[in-house]
Amino acid sequence: MAMPTIHKDLSLISIVPKWSRAETAVPLEEFLSSIVGAATMGRWTEEDCVQIATLHLLDPAKTFYNSNLDPHAADVTWESFKRAFCERFREVRPDQYYFSKLQMAKQDRNEGPQEFADRCRSLAQKVMGRDDPVAQRIHREKAERMCLALWPV
Repeated sequence: MAMPTIHKDLSLISIVPKWSRAETAVPLEEFLSSIVGAATMGRWTEEDCVQIATLHLLDPAKTFYNSNLDPHAADVTWESFKRAFCERFREVRPDQYYFSKLQMAKQDRNEGPQEFADRCRSLAQKVMGRDDPVAQRIHREKAERMCLALWPV
């Protein structure tokens, strides 16, 4: 009995956003997870993920890719590709930066209540440390209280 042929669905490339380090761009984690999600649905290989990611890079991410030999290696894996970009473009701002942004958050004129709440939650997640679970719980509780205090009445 012959096995059915499984085809890749490369049309899902269209759901992968372009990515640069710009503050207005989607976060790196979101960019990488969009590739993983599309790869899962489209039955892409690791090589496909690397190729599609490189096609969606914009400056300065494209400059980093072009100037770094590791991602160009013939045996580069998706994990090593992601690791190279996560190390290079990791968040350099301290938690205090996002904490003060959360403390001073105000709802924008064209921003609905749900969008404002989502933005506050996003800032709160950036405040939380990822290493220590106890500190993370404390930060989460404090951030939730701050979000509630910011909620328009």
